[in-house]
Amino acid sequence: GTDALRFTLLTGGTPGNDMKLSVTRIEANRNFANKIWNAARFVLMNLADAPMELTNQNDIHGVTYGLPAATALTLPDRWILSRLESVRENVTRLVGDWQLGEAGRQLYDFLWSEYCDWYIEAAKNRLYGGDPAAAQATRQVLAFVLEQSMRLLHPYMPFVTEAIWSHLPGVEAAGEALMTSRWPAPSGLADGVAEEQFGRLQEMIRAVRNARSEYNVEPGRRVAALVAAGDLAGFVQENAELLVSQAKIEGESLHIAAELAAPEKAVALAVGGVSI
Repeated sequence: GTDALRFTLLTGGTPGNDMKLSVTRIEANRNFANKIWNAARFVLMNLADAPMELTNQNDIHGVTYGLPAATALTLPDRWILSRLESVRENVTRLVGDWQLGEAGRQLYDFLWSEYCDWYIEAAKNRLYGGDPAAAQATRQVLAFVLEQSMRLLHPYMPFVTEAIWSHLPGVEAAGEALMTSRWPAPSGLADGVAEEQFGRLQEMIRAVRNARSEYNVEPGRRVAALVAAGDLAGFVQENAELLVSQAKIEGESLHIAAELAAPEKAVALAVGGVSI
């Protein structure tokens, strides 16, 4: 497809050098286009029955979605909004310096890994948790990040991003196309604390996933876990739901305390400042 070829050409070489066009890379970037298309379908499915407020911030942002109050944001919400702001800042600088390949690679990593693989999976806890207010706040963050990301990715993949944009609730009524909308401006949503804390949780989840793989635990099987977290016990307890859902831990068998003795025949993991 045109988007996959265009993205490959923009990210597959360095300025001034000849490049060997890799069909494998084109296929990988086609898969990337499919990934963001499916992520957009998931978000749109969850926005279908939910009112979404469009805000027009004049010459600053253009038309975009409103975010919930800061008190309604969870750690994953604050993390993805901070990561979006970091990527926006880096991509804006890199494009200005004509480092198009590195800018595209950062967008790829952000959308595939951070937005699709981490945030959307974490968001499912609140979307389907039975709390309407929490679900609506999560939908607002999903929509905001998707809409802003499409603006950033548009120069690289104009067709799939314009198609996704055209399906976003309220965009048609706003009377603008993605191609003529403004480049994202600074949001003020950078949050170093949220990035550090969520990074700690990611380390813990990856460690449990790796241990499950090493010991050939069936993908659907949940395991018991003890977490000796020291001073971080309160933090881990606050985010236990995320740990349970993403690491496939049996919720009733998860025990978190400042100090816990490891039972016999248990796998011991020291990661993120805690022992699991």
